[in-house]
Amino acid sequence: MSGFRPSRAVWLVGRREFVTRVRTKAFVIGTVVALAVIAGYVLFIRFVANEQGTTNLAATPDVVAVAGELRAAATVLDQTIAVEEVPDAATGERLVRDGDVDLLLTGGPATSGSGAGVRLVGKDDVSESVHALVDSVLRAGALDAELERAGADPAAVRAAVESATAQVSTLEPNDPQRLQRLVLGIAIAALLYGSLVFVGQAVAQGVVEEKASRVVELLLSTLRPWHLLLGKVLGLGAVGLLQMLIIAGVGLSVATGLGVLDIGGIALGTLGVGLFWYLLGLLLYATVYAAVGSLVSRQEEVNGVVAPVTMTIVVAFVVSINLLLANPDSSLIAVLSLLPPFAPILMPARIAIGSAPLWQVGTAIVLAILAIVALTWLAGRIYSNAVLRTGARVRLRDALRAAAS
Repeated sequence: MSGFRPSRAVWLVGRREFVTRVRTKAFVIGTVVALAVIAGYVLFIRFVANEQGTTNLAATPDVVAVAGELRAAATVLDQTIAVEEVPDAATGERLVRDGDVDLLLTGGPATSGSGAGVRLVGKDDVSESVHALVDSVLRAGALDAELERAGADPAAVRAAVESATAQVSTLEPNDPQRLQRLVLGIAIAALLYGSLVFVGQAVAQGVVEEKASRVVELLLSTLRPWHLLLGKVLGLGAVGLLQMLIIAGVGLSVATGLGVLDIGGIALGTLGVGLFWYLLGLLLYATVYAAVGSLVSRQEEVNGVVAPVTMTIVVAFVVSINLLLANPDSSLIAVLSLLPPFAPILMPARIAIGSAPLWQVGTAIVLAILAIVALTWLAGRIYSNAVLRTGARVRLRDALRAAAS
C-alpha cells in the first residue's frame, strides 16, 4: 500500500527519472549531436537554395547585350542570372569545365537581332529554363528587327501583344509561405517521431532495469504499480520534452537567423502545437512501451518485445512524410490524421501547413484522448501483473488473462 498521496508518489518517481536521465553523458552527447546535425542541415539547405537560385553565366563580348537582356528577363520571372564577361569562347569553356560558371553564352552578332550563331554551352547539361529564356530573348530581338524593317513601331507592337493576355484568378487565396509551412510541418513530424521513439525505448529499458535488479520490488512495497508507471512515463517524457525544446529552439533560431525561414511567428505557434501533440503521443505510446517492457527481465530482450510498438511509430512517420510530400491536401491524409496511431505525428504537420480545419483537429484530439484512456488502463493492468514476474519472458496472453481475472 502506498504511503504517499497519488500525486506525491507520481511526482517523486517522475523527478527521480528526470534528474537521473538529464545528468547522464548519453543525454548531453545526444543533444549536442542532434544540435550539430540540425545546424548542419540548415546550413546545407541554405547553401543548396543559394546555389539553385542563381545561374552563373559567362558571356563573350559579342553577346554581352543579349546577356544583359537575359538578366533583366530573368528578374521579371523571379530568377537570378549573374553575368560575367569573358574575352573569348575558349576562356568561357574553361570556366564551365572547371565549374566556376554554370553556362557560357557566345557567338552570333550582338546587334543583328537575328540571334544566328548564338550558342549556350554547359558542362554536361543545359538548364531547360535558361535555354527557354535565351530563346525568348533572341526571338524578341529578331521580331523587333523585322518590325523595324517593315516600318512598324516595335514598342507599340510589343505593348499590344502583352495586353492580349488571359485574366488569372484562383478559388482560394495564394499562400506565399506554403513551401516553408510544408518544410516546417515535416520538420516537426520528424522531431516528434524521434522523441517518441527515444522516450519509449528509455521507458521500456528503465522498466527492465528495475525489474532485473529487483529494485521494482522495493519500490512497489511503498508505491502502487500505476504510480510507478505514470511517474516513469512523465519523468522520461519531461526529458524528451526538454531535449525537443532545446533542439527545436536552436533549429528555429539558426534557420530564422540565416534567412532559411521568415515565418517566425508561425514557427513558434507550430512548436506550441507540436508540444501539445507530443504530450498526447507520449501518453499514447510510452505507457504501451512500459507494459511490453514489463514482460521481459533482460535488457537484450527489450528490442524484440518493443519492436511492434516501434514499428507502429515508424510506419506512421514514413507514411505521413510520403503523403505530405505527394499531396498534403489529400483525403487520405485527412483520414489518417484523425486516427490515434498517426495523429501525434501527422496532425501537427497538417496544422503547420494550414490544411487541417478545426473540426478535424478537435476530432483527432478526442479520439487520441479516448485511445489514451483505454491503452493506459490496459497497459497498467499488464504492467501490474508482469513487472514482479522475473525469469522467463511473460507471454502477453498470460498477462492479459491475469489482468482480466
